[in-house]
Amino acid sequence: MTDEIVVIQAVSRKFGGTVALADVTLSVVRGTVFGLVGENGAGKTTLIKHLLGLYRAEQGQVSVFGRDPVRDPAGVLGRIGYLSEDRDLPEWMRVGELMSYTRAFYPCWDDRLARELLEMFELDTGQKVRTLSRGQRARAGLLVAVAHRPELLLLDEPSSGLDPGARLDILAAIVRTVADEGRTVLLSSHLLHEVQRVADHVAMLHRGRLLLKEPLDDLLARHRALTMHFATAPAAPPRWPGALGWTGQGAEWTCLCNGHGTACKQLADEAGAAVVEERAPSLEEIFLAYTRQGAAGSSQS
Repeated sequence: MTDEIVVIQAVSRKFGGTVALADVTLSVVRGTVFGLVGENGAGKTTLIKHLLGLYRAEQGQVSVFGRDPVRDPAGVLGRIGYLSEDRDLPEWMRVGELMSYTRAFYPCWDDRLARELLEMFELDTGQKVRTLSRGQRARAGLLVAVAHRPELLLLDEPSSGLDPGARLDILAAIVRTVADEGRTVLLSSHLLHEVQRVADHVAMLHRGRLLLKEPLDDLLARHRALTMHFATAPAAPPRWPGALGWTGQGAEWTCLCNGHGTACKQLADEAGAAVVEERAPSLEEIFLAYTRQGAAGSSQS
């Protein structure tokens, strides 16, 4: 049995003249929490719909559990739990009916886990789906996506509609429980601080293109944020090798470096700038630096 349960090879797709995915290649290893990050419209949902067999790859190949989800949906979908960004649940059902309806499709449905989630999410089995708030709909969708203990859990913007405290606690509990049992989570989100909290691996999408993919700890470790004070305020931030981006004004600027910052510190010294702070950047800071760099490159091409 291969450890790679999702394999995406050189997948491209357009909708009219809009590039949704451009030569995307990545894999997801069993038992991990994989964060797929990008701004709205970056291609995250389109990629997930390829994994569900809802879209056929125009170019490239998609494999889930070693199977083509378009050609063999029965061999794939029964092993996946899915929470869509739209929370498309049957409006006319009550929460209890939604649970019974979903249970019928999954022989591995765990009644005890379903009850625990029902209590945790503070849902009423007698309440109709159409009367649920956006946050309650998200909780109900998570419940039926998780209660059959899927091998692969696909969460598309799962925190949408939840208040900050609830979304952090619920998301962390769900993804860590699934991953700790040897199952796998693919989490799509534009909220990078949440992904940083729970993910093992991360891939960044920008305008359908894959900017990077690697273990999260490695990504964070190889970037540094250096805040420096220049003796004379520069007219524009310097263009240094390894400098992904700059923020600041006047004489004080912060440089995000691709590397441990040694080269940038040497260049700062040569420019007469004093490094007043060195720290590890957040995933969000790294993402913004790469996307701004990518946007600048696109505008120049």
